[in-house]
Amino acid sequence: MTTIAFIGLGIMGSPMAVNLAKAGHAVRGWNRSPGRADALVAAGGTEAASIAEAVRDADVVLTMVPASPQVEAVAYGPDGILANARPGTLLIDHSSITPQTSIDLAKAAGDKGIRVLDAPVSGGEAGAVEGVLSIMVGGDRADFDAARPVLDAVGRTVVHCGPHGSGQTVKAANQLIVAVNIQACAEAVVFLEKSGVDLAAALDVLGGGLAGSTVLTRKKDNFLNRDYRPGFKLELHHKDMGIVTDAARTVGATLPIGAAAAQLIASAVARGDGALDHSALLRGVELLSGYGRD
Repeated sequence: MTTIAFIGLGIMGSPMAVNLAKAGHAVRGWNRSPGRADALVAAGGTEAASIAEAVRDADVVLTMVPASPQVEAVAYGPDGILANARPGTLLIDHSSITPQTSIDLAKAAGDKGIRVLDAPVSGGEAGAVEGVLSIMVGGDRADFDAARPVLDAVGRTVVHCGPHGSGQTVKAANQLIVAVNIQACAEAVVFLEKSGVDLAAALDVLGGGLAGSTVLTRKKDNFLNRDYRPGFKLELHHKDMGIVTDAARTVGATLPIGAAAAQLIASAVARGDGALDHSALLRGVELLSGYGRD
């Protein structure tokens, strides 16, 4: 049994913490806003009143917060992780942030004897609940090997991708692929409906062929029912597309389709859809195709 501090009990973090508790680990959770620890407590975990309390005696600290500023807020400062975790602690950051933020965090933590892995995840809320996330990890191989019992409790595909920052680079590529895939699915839905085709039947057969994808499988019901309750919010995908666009520019990679997808996501957020699931890109295609809006 490992003593784990879990920082960030949101849509993804809460079920991940629950799965760690169910796997037999002693999990103490902390969230910036109160009332998010009920599921963890019901699974046998505990709630900490502060970051310092959560991490003080932890073997492993996991963070799952929205973006680079939030990672820096929970990591640095007198009340943060680095000031209160003991030397030798393994800090695993599951947040999706810029590669450079991860590299900087690893250096600052190393100065205090704290080991760091950047380990962003893919799979959305359903993958977090089911414990089948894909986890792309950057950092020292020995630290990755030490972290496997923890990572295997929340993920199915767990891969060491290289040094610090590599996990975040792979996650950026993941978000690029997912954005383009969702947009293509959304366009197909409108095309099929305007053609008078049975949408449910069409999506079933498409899912069984070369056009099939995890995105189509996971988001099919969202498209069919126009159910945009957030499994992954558009505003977070907007943030991630900013990361991949900036990183691609830095290395000299051109992303013409990715740039278009990034602009369509930005448009959805500007229209007020940022708190909806990213399958709500369908609303933009409907708008462009003359469906009208509520």
